[in-house]
This record gives sequence, structure tokens and C-alpha cells, in this order.
Amino acid sequence: MKRLHVGTMGWSYDFWRGNFYPEDSKNLLTEYAKNFDTVEIDNTFYRIPSQDTVKKWREETPDEFIFTAKFPRKITHIKMLQDCQEEVTVFVEHMSLMRDKRGPMLIQLPPGFKPEMAGILKDFLAGLPEGRFAVEVRNKKWLEEKFYDMLKDYKVALSLIDHPWMPPMNTITADFTYIRWVGDRKKVNGRLGKVEKDRSEDIKDWAGRIKGFMDDSIEVFGYFSKSYSGYPPGDVRMLLDHVKNTDS
Repeated sequence: MKRLHVGTMGWSYDFWRGNFYPEDSKNLLTEYAKNFDTVEIDNTFYRIPSQDTVKKWREETPDEFIFTAKFPRKITHIKMLQDCQEEVTVFVEHMSLMRDKRGPMLIQLPPGFKPEMAGILKDFLAGLPEGRFAVEVRNKKWLEEKFYDMLKDYKVALSLIDHPWMPPMNTITADFTYIRWVGDRKKVNGRLGKVEKDRSEDIKDWAGRIKGFMDDSIEVFGYFSKSYSGYPPGDVRMLLDHVKNTDS
């Protein structure tokens, strides 16, 4: 089984035409899948995709391709994980149409979801259907052993994020890890289709950490935002090259 899957957050960016995508590309997902074997579906945060859309994505990608997806904000940010079982069921059922291409699903919590709400999170995790899930927090007060133990109890991964609000994170709570290179939207435009911030040393450091995870038989899923360096496809290639060189 392949242990490393690295891609970008989203693929439908016209400003990647002429560098990552050919100018005349008609299907950006098909072009994307010629280069990388995984992608995080960002727009599930805004709406649950239709069954037909999910099937279309599945059919447009190779057999080994893996999709990960963010839980809808209606669940995580509006209802704050409460009274949302219907939405969870529909979302997971639709994403299950990916079949073997469905990877982990990300539960991204807002900064206002505080450790005092741990009981709500625990009840939510206990009610999840079968599958792989990751939890991302944007409040560093969560980062203590009792939170990690909760995630371990439910075999849920802690999302390791490279984000200006959060300290360095390395904790593993499942048989896989989920890494997100978020960056700073205030400093990086991300819509110029080019590198705006040199991240080469950061990526080299992450490659070493990822190699350590893989040596411990941890499967790694990782996704770059366009706000990290400004050009996620280049970040993915750089990271994969560093991991390969570390491996040799």
C-alpha cells in the first residue's frame, strides 16, 4: 500500500493555466490527476455535492486516485456539531459514492469551538459512521493530552496544520496523519499562479518529519493551500522530491 499521498486543496483554478494546466484544458480534474494522485475537495465546505457530481469526479480520475473532503460548514461552523445528524448522513453517503477513492474526511472546527466544548466533539465522533476522519482545530488550547486521547479512542487523526495561529504540530492519533499547509491569506494572494513566498526550507523540514511518520508505518495525506507559497503544484513537487531524496 502506498504510504504517501500529497496534493492541493482544490483543483479548479483558471490561474494555473499556462503553468500547471495547458491553456486549452477542457477538464481540469482530468489534467490534475495526470500529475498527482490525491486532492482535497474544498468546496464541500460550502455545500454537499450531488450524487451525480461525486460519481462524475470518480469517473474522471484513475483507479488509484484518492479524494479527501471537508465537512460542510453547516455542520462544523453553523450548527457547531450539534443537531446535524441528517446533514452528516447525507454528506457521508454522497462521499461514499467515491468507493475506493474516498479518503479521510476533514472536520475543520472554527476558532470559537473551544476546549470547553469537548463533550460536544466527543458525542459527534461517537456518532460517526465507519470511515477515516480527521479533526482540525484553530485554537491552540486544544493541544493537550486529553484531547489527543479522545482522538485516539475514536481512531481519528489530528490534522497537523502549518498555520500562523498554531504552533508546530507532530502528534499522531491514528494509523494515518492528515497534514494541511494553510499559510497566511493576508500575506499571500494565491491567485497569481506563481510562487509569492519562498517555502523551500519549511518544505524540506516537513519532508524529514513525513519520512519519520512513514518509517513508523503511518500513512500520510497532505494538502497545500494556494496561500502557502502561492503556487501549490510547485509545493507538492518540491515535497515529493525531498521525501524521495531523504528515502535514497
